Amino acid sequence: MLRHKNITIIYVSILVMMVFLSFLSEVKWWCFLALFLFWLVMTVWGSSDVRLGYFIKTYCNNQNEKERRIALTFDDGPHPMTEMVLDILQKHNVKATFFCIGTQIEKYPIIFKRIIDGGHSVGNHSYSHSNSFGIFSAEKVTEEIVHTNKIIEQLSGKKALFFRPPFGVTNPRIAKAVSNTKHHVIGWNNRSLDTVIKQEHKIFERVKSKVAPGGIILLHDTSLKSPNVLEQILLYLKSENYTIVPVDELLNLPAYEN
Repeated sequence: MLRHKNITIIYVSILVMMVFLSFLSEVKWWCFLALFLFWLVMTVWGSSDVRLGYFIKTYCNNQNEKERRIALTFDDGPHPMTEMVLDILQKHNVKATFFCIGTQIEKYPIIFKRIIDGGHSVGNHSYSHSNSFGIFSAEKVTEEIVHTNKIIEQLSGKKALFFRPPFGVTNPRIAKAVSNTKHHVIGWNNRSLDTVIKQEHKIFERVKSKVAPGGIILLHDTSLKSPNVLEQILLYLKSENYTIVPVDELLNLPAYEN
């Protein structure tokens, strides 16, 4: 299993051995460069792909799921478009999990309340969802998580235990913050890329091709593409006899603190 700690131990061990050998015979300079580049590539890859759980344990699916059960998740709301998403979910009697941004909850508290009242689960998606989130200090990340949790609790009475880092970025500072706040990091294994792909049919086909028992689908409830594609996804999953459940039920993890 790829882990930052393991890779760093290997890197340091090989580096020490190479330095020792350099006293006995010539070790080419490019060997040191190649070793460093290996460590750097692994670190960058691990930071950008939440599915690896490179810096901290991350739940991206339930590999032990034997039944045709799958979870739908929505990021970056609440947003006016969330209303349409909720209408469609209600129409199909489906419960999903929404990873909400603190500032968005403050903008649209009524929509957030509707998510809760609809029986959906909610998770923490940071306060600002800043493009600079990946370079925040551990203290700043902790502050964002704690602040958003307070907002969620004020409106719902629930202390959220799920956290999804913005952009799926992880690093030692984010890992330290999440360790401090005792959150479960929730990723995905079926990324729709609905914020990048413009054609709705391509988004649907991408999600469809990756559907599997125990999977977690990532969508965003921030554009018209979301409800349009969602309807197609729900009809497809129904035709394939899938049961859609919130993330906490799929992973057998509590979404909220008791």
